[in-house]
Amino acid sequence: MFDQEDSELNVVMGVVFGIIALVIAFVIGLGAYQLRGAQAPVEPATDMFVEVAEVGEPLVKIHFDLGETVLPPTAAAQIDTVVAALAAAPEAHALLSGYHDETGAAAINAEVARNRALSVREGLLAAGVPAKRVLMRRPAVTLGGEDAAEARRVEVRVQ
Repeated sequence: MFDQEDSELNVVMGVVFGIIALVIAFVIGLGAYQLRGAQAPVEPATDMFVEVAEVGEPLVKIHFDLGETVLPPTAAAQIDTVVAALAAAPEAHALLSGYHDETGAAAINAEVARNRALSVREGLLAAGVPAKRVLMRRPAVTLGGEDAAEARRVEVRVQ
C-alpha cells in the first residue's frame, strides 16, 4: 500500500517540477526576447558597411556616454564642422568609424558602436548631407588609452 502512495507522490512531484521548469524557461525566454527588442537596430539590418581605408587624422571625434547611442549635445557643432568640410570638397565623402571598448559582450558592443555611427549618420543626413556621401566602416574594438571614454566614439573623416 505504501509503495503505491510513494509512486503516486513521485508522479505528482514530477509534474510539479516539470511545471516549475516550464515557467522558469518561459520567464527567461520572455526576458531575452524583450532585451533583443530593446537593442533593435536603428535601420533594417542590411550590409551598409564599406571597406575604405582611413586617410589621415579624423576631422572630428564624437564621444558617447557608456551604453548611449543618442547623439550628445556637443555633437551639433561637430556635425556642422563636417558639413562645412563636405561643402568645401564636393567630391569627398564622410567616412564614419564607430569604436567600442573591450568590456562586455563583443556582439552587443559592436551593435552599440554601429548604432552610434548610425546616429552620427542620421545627424549628417538631417543637416542636409546626401546619403551617398556618408560611408560607414564596420565597428572596431579599441582600448581608448588611459581614458575608457575615448574608446566610446565615432570618428568622422572627410576624404
